[in-house]
Amino acid sequence: MEKHPMTVTGKNKLDTELKNLLQVERPAVIKAIEVARGHGDLSENADYDAAKERQGFIESRIGEIQAKIAVADVIDPATVKSDKIVFGATVYLLDLDTDEKKTYKLVGVDEADIKEGLLSVFSPLGRALIGKKKSSVVEFNSPKGDKEYEVVKFEFK
Repeated sequence: MEKHPMTVTGKNKLDTELKNLLQVERPAVIKAIEVARGHGDLSENADYDAAKERQGFIESRIGEIQAKIAVADVIDPATVKSDKIVFGATVYLLDLDTDEKKTYKLVGVDEADIKEGLLSVFSPLGRALIGKKKSSVVEFNSPKGDKEYEVVKFEFK
């Protein structure tokens, strides 16, 4: 079974969501189904249909999270020591076209949030950064065309 990298923070978020689904959401939807059943005819009961649909979503999400946790290779970026950019690195870049500075942390697929500066290690830029060193020029194909960044520095924190 192939392992997927994930930061400790990402794993903690999944654990928190799973706990909420199991201890709060699942019991609440079971109660809602019981209440809706008490309203009589289930064939025309919108409350019952909505509760069953919600239950299906909750059970699906529980299974999805459990599967992700099962294949997670949890890595604490603060413990990584490397002279090259690898998973968990916080990378400081200079856009060679606009002179704009960007900072990204390389994280797992489920943790990626570009607005927060969390870049999937499997994204085009993430893949291009892996193995690079300080002062390297990184070329990659973005949705807006070819881009070039210079690695100003990187660290593990």
